[in-house]
Formats: sequence, C-alpha cells, structure tokens
Amino acid sequence: MSAATTVGPDGRARCRWSGAAPEFIDYHDREWGFPVSDDRRLFEKLSLEGFQSGLSWRTVLAKRESFREVFHGFDVDKVARFTGRDVERLLGDERIIRHRGKIEAVIHNARCARELAEREGSLAAFVWRYEPAAERLARPQTVSTSPESVALSKDLKKLGWKFVGPTTVYAFMQAMGLVNDHAEGCVIRGDVERSRERFKRPRR
Repeated sequence: MSAATTVGPDGRARCRWSGAAPEFIDYHDREWGFPVSDDRRLFEKLSLEGFQSGLSWRTVLAKRESFREVFHGFDVDKVARFTGRDVERLLGDERIIRHRGKIEAVIHNARCARELAEREGSLAAFVWRYEPAAERLARPQTVSTSPESVALSKDLKKLGWKFVGPTTVYAFMQAMGLVNDHAEGCVIRGDVERSRERFKRPRR
C-alpha cells in the first residue's frame, strides 16, 4: 500500500481521502471519477463545488440531498427561472449553506448553462472538450489545477459563469471523470479506467 492509499473496513486499499469520513467510501467507490455526460449532474457538481469554496466537501455532501430538493434536482431550466423571491426562500432554509453570493451564482450560472446548451448542443459537449490527453496528466492527486482546468475556468468566466475558478473546476473534472485521479493502488482506479474506456464522449 502506498502513502496515497488507506485500507478500508473491507480490507481493500482506497484513496487516502476516502478514509476521512464514513460517508466518503460510498461516494469514492460509486461516483468519484466515473465519467458523466448528463447535463443535470454536471451542473449540479459545478454548483456544489461553488458552495464548497472555503468549506469542506463533507459539509456539502451531507447537505446534497437538501440542495437537490431546493434546486429542483438542479434542472437548469427550472433554476434559471428562479427569482429574488426564491433567493430569499433559500436564504431562510437551514438545510443548505445559506450564502447569498453562492445561491445567486447558481441561478445566474443556470441561465449561462441554458444559453451554452442552446449554442453548443449540451453542457456536456462543451465540458468534455477540455478532457486532457493521457500524456499530459500529472501523477494522481499531486496537483489542484491543470492547464485544462485553467482553460475551462477562463472560458466559463468569459461566458459569464461565477464561482468557477481553476481549482474549483479541477475538482469538478476529477469528480466527473475527465481525469482518473484515483491513486495508483486504489481498488477503484481500474474500474474508473474501464468505465472511461467504454464512455462515449458527448459531441452535442
């Protein structure tokens, strides 16, 4: 076992961060790093990464179901129609992170995502253009940004998106499978790699 992995309760080696909280194991094994082409899930993750800014992922993950409820499953069209009244409603909801700037950013970004999808065919098609070539990848979990996350961040900001800095975008890319950042020796790394090999990259 390398320093980048830890042995879980089932005796299998996983990325070290998965041992930081009991709920992380399921997220690590079933979600993190597996490629995603669904616009709703991509928008949700970008939104939640924005909420995580300055906080821990454990805090956000614990509130994820509540976030999904109040943001209508992160349906872009529905969120894009939110008004100031919705902002006030969300600021009064103790189940989520009540940060006006982040709440308003999700609504604003939904409108940007809707425009982007109308122009590009889908949010997924746009995002997956920034998948790095294998030879450009850093060793797993050794960087917090990449040239591709910097480029995607820059281009999203040009389109008006908020709370999408390079570090936030890189965390999104790790989670949504644009890179396989599971540690060498992690039991899930091979599963993710096989999933990425089968994955059909969205074009529209």
